Amino acid sequence: MHYVIVNNMLRTASFFYIYSRHDVTCHSPLLIFLFNNCESMEPKDDSNRLCEPKGLFIKDRKQDQVTLRFKNLYYTVSLGIGKGTKDVLKNINGIFAPNQLVAIMGPSGAGKSSLLDVLSGYNLKGVRGNVTVNGEERRLDSFRRLSCYIQQDDRLQPLLTVNENMSVAANLKLSMDKTQKYKDAVVDEILSTLGLDKCKATRTARLSGGQKKRLSIALELINNPMVMFLDEPTTGLDSSSCSQCISLLRLLAHQGRTIICTIHQPSASLFQMFDQVYILSQGTCLYQGSTGNVIPYLSKLELPCPIYHNPADFVIELACGDHGNDKIQKMAKEIENGKCLTWTGHSDLLAINDTPTVNETQKISKEVDVVHETSAYNQLKCLLHRGVLKCKRDPDLTYLRIGVNITVSLLLGTLFLQIGDDGSKIFDNYNLLFSILMHHVGSTLMLNIINFPAEISILTKEHFNRWYSLKSYYIATNILDIPITTLGCLIFSVIIYLMTGQPLEWNRFGMFTFISWLMVLISQSLGFIIGAWFSVINGNFVGPIIVVLLMVFSGFGVNLRDIPYLLKWGTEISFLRYGLDALVAAIYDKRGILPCYSLYCHYKYPTKFLDEVAMTTDHFNYDVYALVITLLITRVVAYFLLRLRVRSRVSL
Repeated sequence: MHYVIVNNMLRTASFFYIYSRHDVTCHSPLLIFLFNNCESMEPKDDSNRLCEPKGLFIKDRKQDQVTLRFKNLYYTVSLGIGKGTKDVLKNINGIFAPNQLVAIMGPSGAGKSSLLDVLSGYNLKGVRGNVTVNGEERRLDSFRRLSCYIQQDDRLQPLLTVNENMSVAANLKLSMDKTQKYKDAVVDEILSTLGLDKCKATRTARLSGGQKKRLSIALELINNPMVMFLDEPTTGLDSSSCSQCISLLRLLAHQGRTIICTIHQPSASLFQMFDQVYILSQGTCLYQGSTGNVIPYLSKLELPCPIYHNPADFVIELACGDHGNDKIQKMAKEIENGKCLTWTGHSDLLAINDTPTVNETQKISKEVDVVHETSAYNQLKCLLHRGVLKCKRDPDLTYLRIGVNITVSLLLGTLFLQIGDDGSKIFDNYNLLFSILMHHVGSTLMLNIINFPAEISILTKEHFNRWYSLKSYYIATNILDIPITTLGCLIFSVIIYLMTGQPLEWNRFGMFTFISWLMVLISQSLGFIIGAWFSVINGNFVGPIIVVLLMVFSGFGVNLRDIPYLLKWGTEISFLRYGLDALVAAIYDKRGILPCYSLYCHYKYPTKFLDEVAMTTDHFNYDVYALVITLLITRVVAYFLLRLRVRSRVSL
């Protein structure tokens, strides 16, 4: 009972402290005593305490500190075909200095995330205005080396542990002249500073929301960026995790960084943790200055904040127009749409000019052509190592694929048991060959359509923050799929070939397995194409339609001779047609008279059956060439569509 009373009194003391900075005086001696002693009365729980950095990854790099300034900034988006355009940001100005934790605030649709995207270089389409870095016009290739962007959602590898994620990031983001001992020391210090050292062996999927957010920040701290952009870092966190997250950002900012984050509607205690606040409404700037000057600024405009009201809530109410749109115009006019720096509370900001520092100019000129810290070989090696770890633990892309191949082969083998050498069941065997093709195409295609879009969000974040090149990622993805694809296809072929009684000849089995393998790879490429361009929902609609169209022109069901002349082109582009033709050739090329276990076997001569279905067995090599060319084309198309998808999301 006494603990509850003291706890409530401590909360009241903290509440009065927040407003003591705004000329709200507390005269209660008891509350003053509680406030002065509240720190010693707090429970000593160090499980989530943030530690002061030892100096290994956070250095005193005053000469590298970055001041970001923007003038007359517009951001215009299209409303659709024939619907015109809309200005999301309207001629705004501002300056974000080092050693400052800056909050961009405003109601939904005010332009917070848009401003963050523009300043970070994440989006440049439809942008007009001037953005400078230490007085020098921003050049993205150089600026991206100094900065990082952490999106609202935690884009992490769920199958890797905290330490594995950090190790991969260190090997990709730290230059190759750094020793492994140095990289391990950097990882250990960052995890210790962010309170993640006790969950190093925990998989990311099992972390709490606050731990995931801290891990997202930790991954980008590897290369010690001087500018950090965070979009809604407190989204989905409870009050305790929010406080830890903002405390961490404040700690990092006061080490010399420029940290800018958007936040929707913080509590009074969170609001006071920020050094500077930039308030937006309808694409215009309503206030730029310190959090402590918000109430004096509003008082000057005759918009006094109620005495026991959260200043952040009151400002959002004004920005929403709850107190009238004339108040929005009045605030924007007073702050000159961000040009006025009087309320920043720092005279050094007023003295900042647009003269670039020598260090920044040299950095731009020397590093303009260097985008990634490590070579393409090292990127490929790290991505392959990460991919192997994921393949070992991924229940969908590894174990499920192998399990499905075993299950389907046993099912088909039972349905078509020992029909391969029976002249009376040659049509059943033909149906089996087509069923095998459909299994390879359908299962592989849909698996990639469902899983690949999830990878794109992680790829976009890591590629934008200069972890690796898109080429390295795509090559690693293709290499990693080959062993699993080969193993699954081989297991399937052995089971189905033996159970259905196909001819026991090594060359025929090799042809059968090779064609099945090519079909899986092509289907995988088609899944990449659809997954890279469409969402999961649209991809699940488009994928089956494409398969049906390919099936129509495969020669199964509709004889190739019966297809109208104007639609003959469909048979030339359908890889199902080449796959079916090649499988038939692998089984029936140069076969003699088939055994007949019935009174009459009309197709005991394979040539008679092949003539019936309009297929020949002397085109096997041609079919292989066509499938290989199709594979190469689909792989190249998938890469360029993936590149286009990433570039459509990110301005690179």
